[in-house]
Parts: sequence; C-alpha cells; structure tokens
Amino acid sequence: MLYFSTEGRAESVPFRKALLNGLAPDGGLYMPAEIPNLGSDFFQTAAASSYPELASRMILPFVKEDIPESKLNDICESAFNFDLPLIGLDERIEILELFHGPTLAFKDFAARFMARVMEYFLQGEEKELTVLVATSGDTGGAVANGFQGIEGIRVVILYPSGRVSRIQEQQLTTLGGNITALEVNGSFDDCQRLVKKVFQDKELRKSRAYSSANSINIARLLPQTVYYAWALHLAGSDQPVVFSVPSGNFGNLTAGLIARRMGLPVEKFIAATNANDVFPTYLEAGEYSPQPSRQTISNAMDVGNPSNLERIQNLYDGDVSAIKDDIVSWSFNDDETKTAIRESYKRYGYLADPHTAVAILGMEKYFKESDSKAKGIVLSTAHPGKFPAVIISTLSDSQPVPEELKIPLRKEKHSILLSDEYDDFKEYLLNM
Repeated sequence: MLYFSTEGRAESVPFRKALLNGLAPDGGLYMPAEIPNLGSDFFQTAAASSYPELASRMILPFVKEDIPESKLNDICESAFNFDLPLIGLDERIEILELFHGPTLAFKDFAARFMARVMEYFLQGEEKELTVLVATSGDTGGAVANGFQGIEGIRVVILYPSGRVSRIQEQQLTTLGGNITALEVNGSFDDCQRLVKKVFQDKELRKSRAYSSANSINIARLLPQTVYYAWALHLAGSDQPVVFSVPSGNFGNLTAGLIARRMGLPVEKFIAATNANDVFPTYLEAGEYSPQPSRQTISNAMDVGNPSNLERIQNLYDGDVSAIKDDIVSWSFNDDETKTAIRESYKRYGYLADPHTAVAILGMEKYFKESDSKAKGIVLSTAHPGKFPAVIISTLSDSQPVPEELKIPLRKEKHSILLSDEYDDFKEYLLNM
C-alpha cells in the first residue's frame, strides 16, 4: 500500500515513511492509494473477534508491507487494552464511550497505537525522532502518556495558553522526561500552523528528523476506523446506523468515512460542531472559508481551519453535493450545549461532557428533521470529569473526579512560554 499527498506534488510512499514523515513534503496530507472494501460479511462477523483482533484485521491491509501480521497483533493487543461500553439513552440513541483509556479521552486509541508502531520502526536507529503535536485539549495528554519513556523519541507539545481545561493542561505538562510542553500565546490554529510549517522548513528538516502525532498523520486515523465497526457489533444491528461525531479538526469523522468505504453500513454521519461552524458553512455555501477559532466550553473542537477537510474533499473529489449525501452538519452554541448536558442528566441520568453534548444535539436534530428509522450512535470523546468547571456551572453540582485525573492535578506544571511567531518556534527547535 502506497500513500499519496493530497496536494499531488510529492511522491507516493509506503506506510512507514508516511507515518514518520507526518506531513508530505509538499504540505499535503497522506492518503492511502486505495481503501480496501472488506464487504458487509466482514462487519457482520465482527462479533467473533475481540476488539484488538478486529483492529488488527481492519488495519492490516493498510500496513502489511511494513508490519508483519503477528507484530501488528501484538501492537493492537497492547494498545487497545481498555473497555468501549455502549450505553443506551433511549430506544433510538446509544452512546459509545471512547474515554476509558489512561487519559480518559478517545485520543488514547490513536496515540497508543502510534507510539507502539513508531517504537517498532525505530528499533536500532541511532537518530532521535522529534514528534510535534498541536493540541486543543485531549490530544496533548494522550500523546504525552502514550509516548512517555520511549527511547529515541522526543515529544514537543504545543497548546494554546488559557484555552484548555486545568486537568487537560496538567495531563500534558507534568510528565517531563522526553515530553516537553510549549504554552503558546495564541489559538489552536496558531499551534497547528507552527507545526505544519516545520515540515516544509528545509533547514529544520536537515537538522533532525520530525514527525507529527496530530491527525495530519495518517496513522492517527487508521486505528480510529475500528471503533465504528465495533459500535455496530455492540448495537447488534445488521442495518445501517447513524453516527453523530463531535467534530473539530475532523480526524474522527474522516476515520468514519474511511470505515464506510471499507464496507461499514452507515446511513449518515452527523458532523456536530460548536460555534466554530466552518464545516456547516462549507456544506451550505459550497465554498471553504477558514475563520479565526472561537473559544467555547467544548474546547477540543475550537478549530477554525480543520486540517482533515482536505482529506474529506479528496475522498469525494471535491464534490460538495456528494459530501452532503453522506454527511449533515450543524453548529451549536455554549448555551445549547449546557442545556443538552442538563437534559441528558435529567432525562436519562447520563452525564455528558460538553463535546458529547454537542453530538447528542446533532443526533436529536437529525431525527427531528428526517424520517430515519435507523439506530443512532453518538461518539462520546471525553470523560465529563475532565471539565469540572463546566459541569459545576451547568448542573450546580460537582461530580467525583476519577483517580486517573487526580494524579496529574497533584503534580507540578512545567511549560515553556512561546509566542505564536514561527521564528520563535524555529529558534527553540534549533537550540533544543
């Protein structure tokens, strides 16, 4: 399997090089040259597999020239060793909880997979690899946890100062060792811009090897295809379902679209966004216009220029009408999000974090505005305990903080303040 650049000006490369490059030399995002259709029978037999077995079977066609099947099995067994419960809200809507990994966020799936694959590829290498990560919240903590202590890899995390929750900040700034946190005076889009520019900077690329653990890296998306198929198995459905996906940088949604191309029966995807409504606007207007990101209570989705839109456009050859056949998208503000948190807790006894609440709103709107009879599955991307201030202000009630979150709160924060100017970031990298 070869991977091509969405910009079309770089040579196609095998999976190993696509992973370690992070971004293509022409600034494009890597995409697989083909997406294998596994057929509906494959997904109907998912019940016969454990989750790690299903993951290995779905990922293998994309990596088999670079990773032996037996090694991929070991990687998946090690990476995906936590639960994925499906919780019913009512007879139509179910919640797939993706936050039972070590940092209580869905990013654990991809981060743990990538760390183990990179470690495998770098065995025996003398040159250190620097992994750059821009985070709007949960990615930083998941990557820090997944890559901590791995020899030959140094991780540099950029996060927007004052725009992540305290728990999220503690998760990415307290590990030390091979993990460094840069606190950027700007937005997530600024952090993402800084990371992307490195991959087109010839001087920096000559000085050391760089990769990325953001969803610009295709290896982030491959493991995320799997839980869509597992959700269908847990739902016990042999009919197409509707997925509502809280969306910011659109890596999670893009993974679902790839799973659909692999044969997963899906009636519709809902791209549920917060006030950062660039994607709903794109579908309505037919033209893409990035915008400055807006700060919201669902901070991991505060993205005004989502990278993975480039991959979505590539999947559909830039045909907006074809995209709209498969995806609907709506934007919800903070007041609506808080109302959804209160209503879910009151009606179902279910406490949703603000990102999951946005996705619940999307699912409810879809069922109100369509004649669909399908089952709806909401992807829940983070534990509500990561957002205590939002929960307290919304419910006037505090909730128990899981022990996994108490540990980083007891540690000392270590971060390096940085402007949002590329020259300052480049100087840091040259001198580190």
